[in-house]
Amino acid sequence: MSEPTILLRRTTNRLPEEIVSEILVRLPVKSLLRFRCVCKSWYCYVATPNFINNSLPYCNDHSRGFFIHMPKTTGSMVSSSRPHGQICTVASQHTFEAISELRIPFTFQSGYPHFVGSCNGILCFSDYTSSEFKDVYLWNPSIRKFKRLPDTCLSKLFNVSLGFGFDSQNNNYKVVRISVSTAKPMPPPDVEVYSLSSDSWKRVGLGISWRPNIVFHKFNCTLTFPFVSGRLHWMIEMIEGGGQERLFTSMILSFDVNSEKFKELPLPDDEGSCITKCLASFKEKLALIKFGYGVQPHSLLCSIWVMGDSWNKLRVLPIENLTDFIGFTNCGLLLVQKRSRLDSSNSELKRNKSVLIDPETLHEKEIQVDYRLDVAAYMENLALLDGANVLSY
Repeated sequence: MSEPTILLRRTTNRLPEEIVSEILVRLPVKSLLRFRCVCKSWYCYVATPNFINNSLPYCNDHSRGFFIHMPKTTGSMVSSSRPHGQICTVASQHTFEAISELRIPFTFQSGYPHFVGSCNGILCFSDYTSSEFKDVYLWNPSIRKFKRLPDTCLSKLFNVSLGFGFDSQNNNYKVVRISVSTAKPMPPPDVEVYSLSSDSWKRVGLGISWRPNIVFHKFNCTLTFPFVSGRLHWMIEMIEGGGQERLFTSMILSFDVNSEKFKELPLPDDEGSCITKCLASFKEKLALIKFGYGVQPHSLLCSIWVMGDSWNKLRVLPIENLTDFIGFTNCGLLLVQKRSRLDSSNSELKRNKSVLIDPETLHEKEIQVDYRLDVAAYMENLALLDGANVLSY
């Protein structure tokens, strides 16, 4: 189908269409939404996939330095029946100052949203209390539209993990759902992929060898599963074998969103102690964060590994007390929450505090947030402007 004409031919002194296109593609999303009312051709043109894709670099420039955060749904929140609030905050990644607040426009039966991930400003959510994650939504706050994804194509869902990414080759957003069986030994997981362009799920094979004697495994859900360089990544903790021959191992599962192929990535060669570890995105590269014990009694260390051609240890940070890793900002600042502890000098209980840490200088800046967070990069985007089963609010 040919692209709609984007300039009404009412005068002889008109601008060439390619010039008008270059002007429009550079405008902020809010301006483009207003300018769709100029004429029918502009209304149609701004919603074409090519225009939306070409506008992404400029949308990113307009929104550079922004990220979005929201209260993290936790087991303790659900068990104590504390309400979630359904509020997301757009903030500056440098100062953490709030710019605007956005209310999630849909609700789940449980009342507790689970944040799956963010890509180009599109947010993905599912229901926290359902291990099946049947209900999945995509939401574009910048144009006030969302959609519920169709039901699964798998026969059964168990212990589900979700990932969300962007297929840059086909200008298409995709959601990956991995379902893990409870049988022992555990068979390879079932996988399905949702495509926004087709508005449907399809089953895909794992395509890699699966260890035959796994008796237990779980996905490390400390953070959202990072989408980096066109790939989604999951950390899987496993127990292989049984009895005294049990072996505790981990693997990194990587999924190419363009080709829809899996592969296993190696772990860093680090023999130090490990309390916990997780995957994250650091300056558009895959990072592994590991907390372990230091040499001194009761001391803790946070090791940051970054994947290039291979794993490289970026930094080892001393941690003064138990700390929850939240994520990195776009510019590489480390966001953590330091848990409350007893001050030995005056026996007072110090409250939880969230801080931004520069990994290079170790400079810390406290931010005024006293609850666990989910965080993600944020930008304006025209995706979901027009499409099947898209709702406005």
